[in-house]
Amino acid sequence: MSLSPVPPRLRQPDWRRRLLPILFQAAIGLLVLGAIALVLSNLQVNLIRRGLGLSFDWLGRPARFPLAQGFLPYKTADSYAWAFVVGFVNSLQVVVVGLVLSTILGVLAGAASFSGNWLLRQLANVYVAVARNIPPLLHLLFWYFVVFTTLPGVRGHVNALAAWLRLPISVEFMALLVGLTVYTGAYIAEVVRGGINSVPRGQWEAARSLGLNEGRTLRLVVLPQALRAILPGLNSQYINLAKNSTLAIAVGYSDIFSIVNTTFTQTGRSIEAFVILLLGFLVLDLLISGGMNLLNQVVLRRG
Repeated sequence: MSLSPVPPRLRQPDWRRRLLPILFQAAIGLLVLGAIALVLSNLQVNLIRRGLGLSFDWLGRPARFPLAQGFLPYKTADSYAWAFVVGFVNSLQVVVVGLVLSTILGVLAGAASFSGNWLLRQLANVYVAVARNIPPLLHLLFWYFVVFTTLPGVRGHVNALAAWLRLPISVEFMALLVGLTVYTGAYIAEVVRGGINSVPRGQWEAARSLGLNEGRTLRLVVLPQALRAILPGLNSQYINLAKNSTLAIAVGYSDIFSIVNTTFTQTGRSIEAFVILLLGFLVLDLLISGGMNLLNQVVLRRG
């Protein structure tokens, strides 16, 4: 039985089918913007009633508080705005180095879980199980108070590393970096392990038939195919590392969060200071996500 065609008067024109979704999305966007504007307006009115009001004039005033460490030059006579810049660069320094080191550690641990060496495989599994089930704050406190502060000679090695690299590296920076690397590396190892599991076993057997050993099989055959499954998970872990870097205040590292906290104590401008903090991390997370999405598109195009 053939279906009768839809009468012409019941068909929607093509322009209407395209226009209705656009109008619906525009209406939703206007409602969201209206809600945000209403909240900001009420906030401004309440602040004015309390004699405050939103103002960023204080950013040009001298900060007058010291920083334990700064990658950029800083003096107590510098402005709050420059203190925020120094703190953000300090946070960025930890995040960038942490992303590189945690990726290396995670890839090695994830690949080791497929090793033919029983001891290496078990060590990788134990590391992932232990590191993932300890909160990141405890990671930082352990590395700072137990390793870098208590063990003899560790501070001297940190100072020697700083002199060799010609960089301002402190015990606080190293404790934060190692703690974040060990914690995030365990999650990346699980992402890598899941990506490797997604590759058919026939690829392993085909590589072995060509005479490739275990290491070259992983590096040349399996990992390139597993990238499609690995990259989306890496994106989430990279963003988590950036957000977890705000725990630096627990070990006394002068990151953007600790500087915002000090600024709020001195000026009482909690809303403005935390708006700057939120915008800074929003930009950082968007840059990480955009870079990983671009890399994912490149991998998908090249197959």
